[in-house]
Amino acid sequence: MERAVEPTPQLRLALAGQPNVGKSTVFNALTGLDQHVGNWPGKTVEQKTGHFCHRGHRVEIIDLPGTYSLTSGSEEERVARDYLIGDSPDAVIALVNAASLERNLYLVAELLLLPVPVVIGLNMVDVAEVHGLHVEAPVLEAALGIPVVELVASKRRGLNELVDAAIAVTEAPERFNPNRPVIREKHQPVLAEIESLLAGRTPAGYQPEWLALKLLEGDPDVAALVEAKVPEAWEAIYAILAEHEDAYLDIAGGRYDWVARMVRAAVVTPQRGATVITDRIDRVATHPFWGLVVLLAAMAVLFVVTYFVASPAAGALSSLISGGFSDLLRSAMGGAPDWLIGVIVDGVVGGAGTVLSFVPILVVFFAALALLEDVGYMARMAYVMDRYMHWMGLHGKSCMPLILGFGCNVPAVLGTRIIEERKARMLTMMLTPFVPCTGRLAVLVFLAPAFFGAAAPWALIALVGGNLVILGAVGTLVNKLVFKGDRSAFIMEMPLYHAPNGRTIWRYVWRNTWAFVKKAGTLIVIISAIVWVLSSYPGSTPAESVLGAVGRFFEPVGALMGLGDWRLIVALLSSFVAKENSVATLGILFGSGAVGAAEAAGAGLAMKVAAVLTPAAAAAFLVVQMTFVPCVATVAAIRQESRSWLWTGANLGLMLVVAFVLGVIVYQVGSLI
Repeated sequence: MERAVEPTPQLRLALAGQPNVGKSTVFNALTGLDQHVGNWPGKTVEQKTGHFCHRGHRVEIIDLPGTYSLTSGSEEERVARDYLIGDSPDAVIALVNAASLERNLYLVAELLLLPVPVVIGLNMVDVAEVHGLHVEAPVLEAALGIPVVELVASKRRGLNELVDAAIAVTEAPERFNPNRPVIREKHQPVLAEIESLLAGRTPAGYQPEWLALKLLEGDPDVAALVEAKVPEAWEAIYAILAEHEDAYLDIAGGRYDWVARMVRAAVVTPQRGATVITDRIDRVATHPFWGLVVLLAAMAVLFVVTYFVASPAAGALSSLISGGFSDLLRSAMGGAPDWLIGVIVDGVVGGAGTVLSFVPILVVFFAALALLEDVGYMARMAYVMDRYMHWMGLHGKSCMPLILGFGCNVPAVLGTRIIEERKARMLTMMLTPFVPCTGRLAVLVFLAPAFFGAAAPWALIALVGGNLVILGAVGTLVNKLVFKGDRSAFIMEMPLYHAPNGRTIWRYVWRNTWAFVKKAGTLIVIISAIVWVLSSYPGSTPAESVLGAVGRFFEPVGALMGLGDWRLIVALLSSFVAKENSVATLGILFGSGAVGAAEAAGAGLAMKVAAVLTPAAAAAFLVVQMTFVPCVATVAAIRQESRSWLWTGANLGLMLVVAFVLGVIVYQVGSLI
């Protein structure tokens, strides 16, 4: 996009579309780094807003949540609809996937009923052609009666033309006259009757025809709105709705008829018998046996790459921070009070600095997750896992937030909103903290080489695999005891495979890594400083400090798991703030006191910790670390999504019991070997 020195007044564009149409790619390509990510007011749904300049226009673009329709069936649909009606953007850019045009046009059919100009971005035309499909954009434009621009967003092809078309419709809105879908003939008189009852009485921003359609569709939010804002007409409207409960069939049927006409006019389908690339790959990727092999191989490759590539980089960064940088900072602060040097060097740098050494590990994990999502494999993982999820009374859709949990448990908990049934959503929410997030995985990768030596890669796979086995066992048990073995149905879209987009992956890695760095620079800095103070006062050594007293209080419990050193107990407790904090705490506590030959030899933090543990105790420590209570942010997310302190407390209690029992079993059995 061009950069203008003195742009003309700002335009607001809304970017709408169903999942898997390339909205993030378009948004990132248009806005670059000039974007803000937060939450919609009062909502947990992510809001992305960006700015760019184009041919003298300063443009604000809002990336609406991906949604299949504008009916209030999910939080994403409500957010998208409320913004389009309440905030009235100057135009809507509706992205559609050229390879799945028939499905994508249903959302367009609803957008055209709103009083906002719409422009179509026909994305992934290259992917469609590879799969034997060709969409004639000029024909589709003539059939729809609105601008249609071909895009290959991953290569930035067509973006300028798309923005030109959006600006053009904002400058001449009176020329916007689309071919809108209509309800089937049987219920057209009913629709007209409800419209007449609403005429002149509709709330600001709402059109009578749109409200009447939503009422006939049975939209509960619209019904509540009309009942509250138009009470004088509600009784008559309700009587009509009660007589025509099947009207939604004619509304949906009319839209599907309209979509079919558009597709027949503009889409050239492949010859009968043609086998597309996606079908060939899915013969293996979704096979009952080979699909599972592919999934396990993908996960194994991820952990092996992390161990051999990211782990050495993390070690080098850790040595740089705790060695050269700390020594340099200590020398620079030579005239400062000892307590200040201790807080800054041993507390902040020793704690948060150690956590920052996780960055190479996180980059690998985030890049892998983004790659799997971008090429379309995430949906196949859910499909392959569907049969195993049924053991827990869940289905493949629950696998999506659980997979997301490998990145962070907080968005994974929020991601359970895609699950319609409350029972399945609550159970998935309870199981999500058992998925090892990047914070836990980083701790694991950081300590495993010192604990297990050359066997560390196998230990990594065993610990992560064990976590997933525990997840399955707990899920099956909770389902049978709490939900009486109920099962849920599974319907899910399989996107076409396509080449990954480097920009999209880089943006994902950058956004998530930067969020981690900011956390290390704020929350973990504060906690590290507090931990150092509590470990230094009131006595002259950590063992005589406040933390020492807390740790010794829990030492009898820790001793059952082989964790007789109070510092290990404190490290586990501090992980409640953030999982990475356990290493920060270890860095402060072990950096402040002698640990024998390991420290005398100048070994790193991991070796210092390993020196005070037997092999069985080391294994128990990592098992407890992997299954201990979730971080406070995850707890807050569970409370927010479940709206139940009882359910949140049950989750915490369950994980605490599981961690303790597993820690005791691993240590006691391991000590006998």
